[in-house]
Parts: sequence; C-alpha cells; structure tokens
Amino acid sequence: MTSPRFQTYLDWRCQLEDPPVELDLSHSGLTDQHLADLGPAIESALDAMQQIEDGAIANADENRMVGHYWLRAPGLAPDEAIQDAIVAAYGSVEVFARRVHAGEIGSPGGEPFKRVLVCGIGGSALGPMLLGDVFAGSDCAMTVHVLDNTDPDGIDRTLASLGDLRDVMVLVISKSGGTPETRNATIEVQHACTAQGLDFAKHAVAITGEGSALANRAEDEGWLATFPMWDWVGGRTSMFSAVGLLPAALQGVDVRALLAGAAAMDRQTRESSIRQNPAALLAAYWHVEGGGVGAKDMVVLPYKDRLLLLSRYLQQLVMESLGKREDRQGAVVHQGLSVYGNKGSTDQHAFVQQLRDGLANFFTVFVRVLKDRAGEAVFVEPGVTSGDYLDGFLLGTRGALHENNRTSATVTLQSLDERSFAALIALFERAVGLYAEMININAYHQPGVQAGKAAAGVVLALQPRIIASLTTEPATAVEIAASLGADPADVWPVLCHLAANRDDIHGRALNGPLSTTFRRV
Repeated sequence: MTSPRFQTYLDWRCQLEDPPVELDLSHSGLTDQHLADLGPAIESALDAMQQIEDGAIANADENRMVGHYWLRAPGLAPDEAIQDAIVAAYGSVEVFARRVHAGEIGSPGGEPFKRVLVCGIGGSALGPMLLGDVFAGSDCAMTVHVLDNTDPDGIDRTLASLGDLRDVMVLVISKSGGTPETRNATIEVQHACTAQGLDFAKHAVAITGEGSALANRAEDEGWLATFPMWDWVGGRTSMFSAVGLLPAALQGVDVRALLAGAAAMDRQTRESSIRQNPAALLAAYWHVEGGGVGAKDMVVLPYKDRLLLLSRYLQQLVMESLGKREDRQGAVVHQGLSVYGNKGSTDQHAFVQQLRDGLANFFTVFVRVLKDRAGEAVFVEPGVTSGDYLDGFLLGTRGALHENNRTSATVTLQSLDERSFAALIALFERAVGLYAEMININAYHQPGVQAGKAAAGVVLALQPRIIASLTTEPATAVEIAASLGADPADVWPVLCHLAANRDDIHGRALNGPLSTTFRRV
C-alpha cells in the first residue's frame, strides 16, 4: 500500500525516459482543477508553439521567425536553405575543433591553442560560461574563459589571469558586430596581444551574422575562421548554435550529445497531453503560483556546484523573455517573472531562512543530480558520503519549505552529462515559450533592452561635448551644463567619471555637485 505522500508523488511526476529527466510537482500544490482551468490556455499555447516551429513570424517587431528549436532538429526548419545551413554549421564546428585539437590550427609561433577566451555579452556569453562551468575538468581539451562586460578592471583581471596569450584562441561573438561591450572587449584583447608582440588576427575567430561589420573585419584581417549567427536565433536561446557549440567543442564536449538531449526534450514537450508534457506542467505551475501576472519570484536552487551559473542563465532566459510592458494587443500589462538563486547546500547558509520563515513571495525550483561524482565514493561517516549529505539537504530543505506552505518543483537528472544537461535547458526554453503564450505576450523581442542602449547612447554623445567645453578655468557642473544647454543632472555624473579616470581633467574639492569645479590641466 502506498502512503498519501507517495501517491501524490506518483500522480504529479512527469518523466522523460531518454535521457532520464524527471519533473516532480508533488510539492507544488497543483491540482486537477488547476489543470482543468488552464487547459484551454495551454492547448492554445501548444498550437502557437507549433506555428512557431512551422516558421510563422513570431517576432513581429523585427519581422523574423524564431527557430532555435530547429537547431537540434534541422529537418523541422521551413525551408531547405535553413536546414542545410544548420547542418553545415554543425560540421564546420566539429571539423574546426578537431583540427585545433590535432594542432593543425595553432598560433603563429607553433604553440597549440590550449585556452579559449570568449568576448560576448548576454546570451552570447552566458551560454558559453554555463557550458564551460558544467563541463570543466582536468581532462578538458581546452579551458574556457569569458569577457562579458565592458568593465576595464574586470578585463584586466581576466587578462592577468591568462598571462601569456600565445596559446589563447579568442572567440568574438556578436550578431551585428556592433555590440559595444563585445567590441570594447575585443579592442582590449587586441591591445593586450599587440603588447605581447602577437598578431591578434591569428588568434581570432568570429561568430556573427552574414555581412556584419564583424564578418567583414574578420575577412579583411584574415581571422582564423567565421561561424554563423542567424537572425532567427535570439541570444538567450543561442546555446545550441555555434555560440555555445563552438566553445563547447573546443573544450571537448560532445556537441552531438547536447543536440540529441535537447531534441529529446523538445519531442516530449510537444506532447498534447498536459500530464505527459513537463514544460506545460512547469508553465502551469508558474501561472498558478504567480496568478498569471508574475506575483511571485522563482528561486532556482541546483544542488550541484557545476550548476552554480544556472540561475544567472535562467534570469536572462526567463526575465528578458517574459518581462514586457505590453501584451500582443498593445495593452499595458507589465508582465514578468523574477528569477534568482544560489546553489545547494550553500543556500542553506544564505537565504533558506527567509524562504522558510519570511515573505511568501516566491516559489522554488530545485535541480537534483543523482550521480554524485565520477570517482570512488569517500565516506565522511560510516556508510555516509558527502553526496549523501548534499541530497539529504535538498530533500530536507524541500520538506521544510513544504511544511510552511512554500511550494516547489524538482527537476531530477540521473547524471550531469551532455544529454541530460541539454534536456534541462530545453525544458526551460519550452516552458518560457508556453507561459508567454498563456499570458499573451511576445517572448521573442526585447524593447526594454533597446531603450536602455538608446539612453546610453545619449549619455555617450554628451561626453565629447563636455570635454570640448572644459578649459583651464575651473567651472562647476551647473556652469558647464548651462554653456552646453544641457541638464546638470546629466553633466555632473559624466564629469565625476572623467575626473576619476583622465589625467588631463581635474576636479577640485570633490565634496558635492554645487561646489566642485572641473578644469583642463
């Protein structure tokens, strides 16, 4: 006879057989009535997802299709040209990686490439970072390092940690080639190469759109290779394109296994029966917990050190996709789903106290990996390993939250191999797509990001005017702003930054915006 709790588990588990990935909603509070109420919305969402996979224009803002699902099943792409391009890209990635590993492609000095430095931002960095962390190890063919910001101090730290760049291959990832953060990081790396007497072009690889400024530069300068980015793949869903596959292949990851794992989850999440569709169930859980308006945050807690970056990766995937001001009809809805997280059992000593006893403004997604390690077990107590403790902390934390009416879902992987990891990512990608359809928003554009870039452009355009206005005579921010016809609120922070970083600009008496003066030295 089964217990009531075990029967609830049996009733609310959904299993992908190969690779073995389980979604356990026994602690979620979902009911049959919830699924009945949401059934029509989920069915409509599944239909919409099918149209997307069939090649419908999914991003009306840019009049483009959304085809990241084709990356792991090229035969689904709506025309042969796209199918052929995907297959060709796979082959190019694998051949290039093999040639690098064999030493056929190396640095001009004859050094084999041993390290990879990725210059990217957002999805063009988070995917390689997560893959690099998950599959890092002493047996890796190459190690992966990432510059994902335009912070000079951060760039200096990464370059200092790399030291001699002779064995470093640089992957520059930008669809347009004009992304400021990536461009800046590339210039900084080129400067470091030049300082070491190295020819940057002989270390550089581009992953970019056809005909982009970056593609043209790579061709003109004779970079090692160029790999494609397509306008129908967004950055936050680009892991299974060359963006993620190339650094992974260079690292020694089995990219065909990645693609197979993602494809397997895609097949399962097309299932019309909600009970057999883990992405539909996960989207339903999000909807019930947040009332369909994102009223609660999602806390992602993977109990595996290698998955530390998963919550960061999902932050972008979920929040950039779902955080929208307007619905598809233009009505102001301010939708979204906030994501944060840590890793177990570190979370036990960080914020689980609040999760159990504090604000009930969240729900939790645990990620559990059954296989502890590749080597032999080490017993820390008679018959007990460190991994037993880790799994016990997960199960205990989940139970403690449930006792206080804090709900959770648990995704369990048999092991953290390529197929299982890719299936995990594909599960969340599909859940995001379905949930977006359920709440009637476009998951595939990001007008807020573009607005932020435009606003930054205004500030950067003001800076040269401020510099040109400075003379040897001291002047306050208010006076300088008046001479430019600008707002002191915009001029003051630019002046502070300039004075802190340029030897030829001096700010005196830095004790407040009204009394501080600035001048050219």
